[in-house]
Amino acid sequence: MKVSIIGGGGLVGSCAGFALQCGGIAQEIALVDVNADLAAGHALDIMHGSPSVADQVITSGSYEHIPSSDVICITAGLRRKPDESRLDLINRNTDLFVEILRNVKAAGLKQSAKVLVVSNPVDILTYVAAKSLGLPEDHVMGLGTQLDTIRFCSLIAEQLKVPATQTRALILGEHGDSMVPIWSSATIGSLPLEKYPGWNLNLANQIFTRTKKSGAEVISKKGGAGFAVGIAIRDVIESILLDQRRILPVSTVQTGCYGIRDVALSVPTVVSRCGAKQKLEIELWPKELQGLRSSAAALRPTLDAVLKRVGM
Repeated sequence: MKVSIIGGGGLVGSCAGFALQCGGIAQEIALVDVNADLAAGHALDIMHGSPSVADQVITSGSYEHIPSSDVICITAGLRRKPDESRLDLINRNTDLFVEILRNVKAAGLKQSAKVLVVSNPVDILTYVAAKSLGLPEDHVMGLGTQLDTIRFCSLIAEQLKVPATQTRALILGEHGDSMVPIWSSATIGSLPLEKYPGWNLNLANQIFTRTKKSGAEVISKKGGAGFAVGIAIRDVIESILLDQRRILPVSTVQTGCYGIRDVALSVPTVVSRCGAKQKLEIELWPKELQGLRSSAAALRPTLDAVLKRVGM
């Protein structure tokens, strides 16, 4: 199956391409970017590693790849300028994103195609894509809090000196300031986290605070996040390609889960070849449920402003 990454010349897009190559599942990976030489260079670099990984087609180009793509991953985005407000950046990214959606539709995407939005603000742009592309809404999802979730688990594991692969915890809601840690279902090796030796409320607060600031921490140290984002993208795309039905916190347009409607954010979602196959309303602690609903409310003003800007 074929995956096209729009923005494949950038840091996030190229890291996603490399992560997908290392997974060895996608039969073809196409890096699509306005900077054709940069995308071609990344594709060539990735292709050179093929003999040690898998028999895949690694290529680059423009929107001519869209009609034959099974998954379209949109990572393209603009960086914040000095003294630029958050809303100004959102407006610029929205304008770029709407242009990308127009190009995708004009190229002629399959009705069976799945679209994964990574560009920020991911929850807002996921909603715009779901309402604009003419695909079934469960075929469109955003990376949402999958990245926050694996960051969260890695920090828990680091603090408790336990294997990261045995650490399970979720972040739900907005991929942003109002994200919600779901401590109620967190485990290490299937044991409840709250009863694990060394665990306490102060440590919990420290870890969640660092999780929320992890993106900024990485940017301050190396200029931009890429590797973990690429892995998070691979998690979602491989669940689609392999029909794994993994439960992942991806962002989708909500239609009543936890009483939330008409906004895109992350809830536990079964991701399969059908897309966002099912949303699971697992029992949450009251403060977690309140936080999730507050996260939806926090997204509403920005979403309304963006929808007005794009005429939706």
